[in-house]
Amino acid sequence: MTTLVFVHGACVRDADWWWSQMTQPLAKLGVPTVAVALPSCGETGGTLGDLYDDVHACREAIAEVDGPIVLCGHSYGGMIITEAGADERVTQLLYVTSVMPDAGQSQADLIGSEPAPWLRPGEDGTVGVDPDMIRQFFLQDCDETTTEQAVNRLTPQSLTPFTQPPRQVAWKQKPATYFVCSEDLATPPEAQRQRVRADTQLVEFSAGHHPFLSRPNAFAESIVAAID
Repeated sequence: MTTLVFVHGACVRDADWWWSQMTQPLAKLGVPTVAVALPSCGETGGTLGDLYDDVHACREAIAEVDGPIVLCGHSYGGMIITEAGADERVTQLLYVTSVMPDAGQSQADLIGSEPAPWLRPGEDGTVGVDPDMIRQFFLQDCDETTTEQAVNRLTPQSLTPFTQPPRQVAWKQKPATYFVCSEDLATPPEAQRQRVRADTQLVEFSAGHHPFLSRPNAFAESIVAAID
């Protein structure tokens, strides 16, 4: 049985919550899932980790599961699955409104070093986000309860991971699928399509930046259809 391992995006905590609306729909379709807590977001201890700590956390999650693995990386999570996907048990990579870095490319290289308007860099080497702008550009298609629960889980994250490239690039050796979220106001669909690498399956999905929150049942069906 294939297990899906989900890696969330930047500046959020409580990995299980972000994926919680997907577990039952996917289980009904025969796909068990696991969500990865990220050290760079402070989910695993008091010290904020970097990209490679996040990759290590993903690999630990892979090691705890039996059978083949599909990795699903959302937004910043695409950086993590690109390296962690080199694990021999990973059979496929799913990128959701994410980046697909090549060797030597950091997230800052791919999206620009100037901070987006919703980012709030701190003087302590962290970056946070503006809750109101997150509501407007990232969660606009979610219901009010989900939106408020999501905003309550925003958190500062270490800046270091955004400057680090993956040490391995799994999408060059393994099947990859990119979900373009056509209603994403934060990363417009045109920008998402430009990130898709050659030989990557492209799936257009009608949702904002967080399809697993706004349309979990439909997104589960789309994921199962994409899995080899």
